[in-house]
Amino acid sequence: MISAGAFLEPAQERGFSFYTGVPCSFLTPLINRVISDPALAYVGAASEGEAVAVAAGAWLAGKRTVVMCQNSGLGNTVNPLTSLNHPFRIPTLLIVTWRGQPELNDEPQHALMGEVMGSLLDTIAIGHASFPKNEEAVPAALERAEQAMAADELPFALVMEKGSVRDDGLDQPGQPLRPRGDIEDWRQGGERPARIDLLRRVQALVAEDAAVVATTGKTGRELFTLEDRAQQLYQVGSMGCASAMGLGIALNTTRPVLVLDGDGAALMKLGAMATIGAYAPANMIHVLLDNGVHDSTGGQATVSPNVDFADVAIACGYPRAHRCDTEAGFAQALAAAIAHDPRPVLIHAQIAPGSLAQLGRPTISPRDVARRFRAFITG
Repeated sequence: MISAGAFLEPAQERGFSFYTGVPCSFLTPLINRVISDPALAYVGAASEGEAVAVAAGAWLAGKRTVVMCQNSGLGNTVNPLTSLNHPFRIPTLLIVTWRGQPELNDEPQHALMGEVMGSLLDTIAIGHASFPKNEEAVPAALERAEQAMAADELPFALVMEKGSVRDDGLDQPGQPLRPRGDIEDWRQGGERPARIDLLRRVQALVAEDAAVVATTGKTGRELFTLEDRAQQLYQVGSMGCASAMGLGIALNTTRPVLVLDGDGAALMKLGAMATIGAYAPANMIHVLLDNGVHDSTGGQATVSPNVDFADVAIACGYPRAHRCDTEAGFAQALAAAIAHDPRPVLIHAQIAPGSLAQLGRPTISPRDVARRFRAFITG
C-alpha cells in the first residue's frame, strides 16, 4: 500500500496535472487527494465515456491527462477510446480498478468484467500494467506508461487492485449555487434554415482565435466543405462527446471555445450538460443544431421534439440560453453569445433536415487534424 502522494507527486513532476473520472471505492484515496490538491485539476464526470472525452479535450489544449474509473465503467469508455482516441491518436493515462478480481469476494455485478478486463483492454489495443503497490515501483510504472503512450500515441492503463492506496481524507468545497439563468427567444416560425447556412454564419462571425469543435457526422463534413481551418476540429465517431471535449478544452485555455453539437448527439450524453453547467467555463459557447433526425444514417427521427434543450441547459446551470429557428435569429443569438452573454451559453437552433447533395469528407487525417488543432490552441 502506498500513499496517494507517493503516486501523484511523481506523476505531477512528469506533467500529469489534469484528472477526470467517475469514483470507485478502490479509487477513493487517489481521487480525494487529487480533489484536495490545489495544484491539480479534477473534473467529476457524469459517465466514464464523458471523462475520456473531457480528457481528450484537455490534451488538445496541451495538458497531460489522467482518467480514473472502475472496470465496470470500462464498458462506457470503449466507444470514445476506440472511435476518438484511436483515430485522433490521443494518449491519456487510465487508472482502472480491478473490481471482480477472481480471488476477491466482490459484488456480483463485477464478476464478468473482473474476468475479461485484461482481454478487453487487449482487444481495443489499450496497453496495460499493474498499478504500483509500493513507492519503489512508482517511477517504473510511470516510465512504462509514458514510453507506451509516446510509442503508439494511445492511452495506457494502470490496473489498480483493492487496497493499493492509503486514504488520507478529502478536502472538497461544495459546488456554488448560482442564480437561475435566463432564456432569450429569437424564434419567428416559418421555414427552418439549412444547417450549412448556419455553419456559414459561424465561420463569418467566429473570432480568429476561437477553437471550434464540430460533432460527428455531417456537421463536421459541411464545415470542412465550406472552409477548412486550423481552428476547427472535425469529430469522427464518439457520438455525443463533442460537448465534453469542448469542456476539456475550455477549462484549459483562455481562447473562446465554440461547440457545434447535434440533437441526437446531445441526447446520447445529456449528462455532459450538467457537468458543463457545474464547472461553468466562461469561454464556452454550445451551439445545438437540432433537425429532429439522425441525418447521417438515413433521417430516422430523434426524440428531440419532446425536449426543450434551452430549459435543460438552464436546469443544468448554464447562465444563458437562446432559442432560434431562422438564420437571422441564429445570427442574432450567436452575436449576443460572442459579444456579451454570460457563459457557458447554449444556442438551441431548430433547423431543417438534410444536407448538401454532394458532400465530401475531410481530406486531412484525424491524427493530423488533432495535432494541427492542438498547435493552434497552444501556439
